[in-house]
Amino acid sequence: MESSATRQGHGEPARTPRGTVPRVRDPLALLTAEFDGVHDVWRSAAGTVCVAGPEPARAVLGNRDGAVAEAADFYRTRHGEFGPRATQIRIGRAGRALIRRHLDARRPELPALVTEHLVPSSVWPDAGNLLVFRHLRDVLLHRGAPPQLHATVGQIVHRAVLAGARRRHSPPSRMLFRRRALSMLHAEIRSRQRESAGSASEPRDLMDVVVQESEPGSDPKDLAEVYLSFLFAAVGSVGFALGWTVHLLGTHPDRLAMEPSWTVREALRLWPVAWLFARTPSHVQRLGGTEVGPHDRLAVCTYLVHRHPGHWERPDEFVPERWAAPVPDGAYLPFGHGPHTCAGATVTMRLLEDLVTTITRDRRLSVTHDGAGPQVGPALAPPRFTAVLSDRTGCPGRR
Repeated sequence: MESSATRQGHGEPARTPRGTVPRVRDPLALLTAEFDGVHDVWRSAAGTVCVAGPEPARAVLGNRDGAVAEAADFYRTRHGEFGPRATQIRIGRAGRALIRRHLDARRPELPALVTEHLVPSSVWPDAGNLLVFRHLRDVLLHRGAPPQLHATVGQIVHRAVLAGARRRHSPPSRMLFRRRALSMLHAEIRSRQRESAGSASEPRDLMDVVVQESEPGSDPKDLAEVYLSFLFAAVGSVGFALGWTVHLLGTHPDRLAMEPSWTVREALRLWPVAWLFARTPSHVQRLGGTEVGPHDRLAVCTYLVHRHPGHWERPDEFVPERWAAPVPDGAYLPFGHGPHTCAGATVTMRLLEDLVTTITRDRRLSVTHDGAGPQVGPALAPPRFTAVLSDRTGCPGRR
């Protein structure tokens, strides 16, 4: 089960020093090995035109002068791009408003939620994904929805969102589950389309948002894809970003007292969950000294942009305090750039900062891990690690 916008086929973790040839065909390791820190655009050994410089990255993602074919990653379905653009904007606006109201109403519940799910210890990155899922559960699917649908959405999270989840199930099992899950989503969306016809009720959850803000007569299969994009972005991407922040704070205990907004931003700089954006040139042109055309595939690597030695001091180090002063925003693209920048960037940052504050306030955090690198796929997930939360005296927290 996967969304076309965010597929979670994570590979095995690998770490390769810059300038060496990796032993595994991990795309992150390959790009890191090819990047020399000088050439911002180059043609890789596989033929892909890679972009690691801030200026060409912004030109591509912002589609400056119509350089690339328009692409909205979030709204990409198996049948093409979901649209029109006005519908995308309406869905994004309504989704943000619904999530913002939910966060305001449920913020007081966060301490109890963290205690229940993370104290005294938890295994990550799954713990982060499941914590976010629990916190956003009612906005993802309202409590009055059919119990079978709730169960199916929970299974989607466990079978397709968690890092490495696909490897835990055989291909026939995944195919059978996908058919059943999509059938249930399609049926629920058709039912909601009938209910919403001619009504102007407030959306109860993000599925209502997708249905109510779409054009009348939209294909339920496309609407299901957009809803799954919300699910994968909220539980997958936000959960992984939380995992990276907790991992970095746990391995740098001297940074625990720093402003949560700094640590979240620095975690997203070092480990941007959305680390690679694919685009297609619209015409023959030169990009950073390299000629590209419609037959080429462009790959903007924000991981390399965020660690570009020409734009960041100590680029490979965790330095949250750098955010106490203005930073080179042009070299910081954790949510993309241009007209298709992640519509939920502001609510994502707010949620992450709330969670990090709740987790670290009045507690010590320690992390144990085996030194593995990231779990690399379309999303950049943290390695497996265990986090221990204890009170300030060093005793494990109590449930």
